[in-house]
Amino acid sequence: MSRYAEVVLNVPLPKTFTYAVPDTAAQTAAGMRAQVQFGSRRMTAYIIAVHDKPPPELPREKIRPLSRLIDEKPLFTAEHIRLSQWIASYYLCTQGEALSAMLPSGKTERGIQPMFGTVEQLPQECALSAQQQAAVESILRAPANADTVAALHYVYGPTGSGKTEVFLRIAQDMLANGKGIIYLVPEISLTRQVSDALTARFGGTVAVLHSGLTGSQRLREWNRILSRDARIVIGARSAVFAPVPDLGTIIIDEEHDGAYKSEATPRYHARQVAIFRCRELNIPLIMGSATPSAEAWELMRQGVIRRHTLSKRLSGGAPPEIITVNLTETAANSCLSPLLRREITAALQEKRQTILFLNRRGFTHFFRCNTCGFELTCKNCSVALTYHKNEKRLRCHYCGWTIEPPHICPQCASLDVGYAGFGTEYIETEVRAAFPQAVVDRIDTDSLTHRNELEEKLANFKDGRTDILLGTQMIAKGLNFPHLKLVGIILADTGLHLPDFRAAERTFSLITQVAGRAGRFFPDGKVIVQSYDPNRQPILLACSGNIEQFYTEELAQRKLLKFPPFTRLIRLVFRSAQENAVWSAAEGAAVLLHRIAAEHNLTGKIELLGPSECPLAKIAANYRVQILLRSNAIQTLLTVSRHFLFGYRAPQHVYIEADTDPVQLL
Repeated sequence: MSRYAEVVLNVPLPKTFTYAVPDTAAQTAAGMRAQVQFGSRRMTAYIIAVHDKPPPELPREKIRPLSRLIDEKPLFTAEHIRLSQWIASYYLCTQGEALSAMLPSGKTERGIQPMFGTVEQLPQECALSAQQQAAVESILRAPANADTVAALHYVYGPTGSGKTEVFLRIAQDMLANGKGIIYLVPEISLTRQVSDALTARFGGTVAVLHSGLTGSQRLREWNRILSRDARIVIGARSAVFAPVPDLGTIIIDEEHDGAYKSEATPRYHARQVAIFRCRELNIPLIMGSATPSAEAWELMRQGVIRRHTLSKRLSGGAPPEIITVNLTETAANSCLSPLLRREITAALQEKRQTILFLNRRGFTHFFRCNTCGFELTCKNCSVALTYHKNEKRLRCHYCGWTIEPPHICPQCASLDVGYAGFGTEYIETEVRAAFPQAVVDRIDTDSLTHRNELEEKLANFKDGRTDILLGTQMIAKGLNFPHLKLVGIILADTGLHLPDFRAAERTFSLITQVAGRAGRFFPDGKVIVQSYDPNRQPILLACSGNIEQFYTEELAQRKLLKFPPFTRLIRLVFRSAQENAVWSAAEGAAVLLHRIAAEHNLTGKIELLGPSECPLAKIAANYRVQILLRSNAIQTLLTVSRHFLFGYRAPQHVYIEADTDPVQLL
């Protein structure tokens, strides 16, 4: 009897395709991959169903056969196929694109700038504090009913308060009851440290899944999970798709981190995917952070997410003393204020260590003419070029374009040119000059040149062989060093000037996370926060540890301005190498979107903002224009967006990116 495979492909076509199953492929089943001829191309197809008859509208003689089966047994479960349908609907992509994202090829995790770090210390099992014990018992006792608050949990507390041990105890209980666990961390580089700790605690039942693995490595781990050889899955964003049989819980560590959001199609957020999976399976979702996202904080306030608070540090330390320095009152030619210099000197004299943090790579920020004010920007992107002293070149951190630094102003020919701001290379030069007796090291994506260099540098610092460690956001969280006394934040203002509604939240979170590195083991930790405007609320409240006030004020501002979590957003970005074409397409799209909203009686329920130039108006030689769709109801936005995207043919050479629940608007 003839059989027919219904398949989807990793193409932006929202439909399924039918291929005949050859007699030699009797084992063909939903969840397998097959190679097919699609037009003139050979492609990988994902089989979502097998039927005895073809679709009535499709003549049998026109149905091509599957070229070959790629898998001997299904890689995707029925749950994955349902999940891919939801992702396609929610994130405005196709089912084939969704399934492809679940098992991508072995490339770097998409949408993330390479970031590195090490997880907080994970000791062998020890006695729980009263707060930890209460959190564990409350989560395990709660009925995992998708319609109740019991299904969503948040372990909230300052750095060092023992959130990780709560996660591990819950995982231990799940394993004892035959359940599997997915444990998500925001960065690929964190997985090794976490997996080492989990392996030490639970043995060889741990699997690692992230897109930094080669395709064969990832497939091997995927099959270990399917066959129950591995019951705990640790990984970055894409590990949320792990095919864990009898899944008992999903744990999301550092829930606030933007790395959980994909910046390539499908633009899914691992937290939203985890919520969907947990509700489908009636299992608890457990999140945690010292700085929850604004969305999570509001849902905890409403009681939608159940909050479990850990208020005390467990390693004998105390919250560090945090001191702000107003840079407008210090020497403009130095990135180290007199106070920070004195504190570094004191730490060195005590044989203690210092971390200096700046969220900017390179030697200095940007080239500027002091006569006419000209700033040198990338020819392909609307961003300033950064000077790298080691290369003696100006480099764009978006597209990689480089040039030699000019000696005169390209605009007015003035010789009065220089560089404003400073980066990690600049700080390194100044620190080495100021403290020649100290052992100084730098960690950022420019300074790491070989595979194991990160681990070597962190090991040197942990073992006390390095006195001062400089770095960007890759050292902002997850680090735990017993000899660390001082943390210096060189410029706290860096992210506040970005034209993005989450700028204050990111700045507050970053300062809080960086400050959390100090005082972990001793009560004399210090944090020096340098800023040109230390009275700005995100900086002031982070330095005073006034977390409740920050979220209260930030959420009040969001509500007033009608931004998430009080409204929902979908962002449509139009990009093209031709400026006229991209504006014409965006303006035509705005007219069409208004028409679609009217046709569905949604005119008063949806707001269109734009088209307007993106804050980063040009990237990689592409002009960028955006339209924001805003509503109180996500389904309203999805209805209008879906009719637009799948019923509209973009002009030639114009590309449209759709982003549901964007985490940034740059």
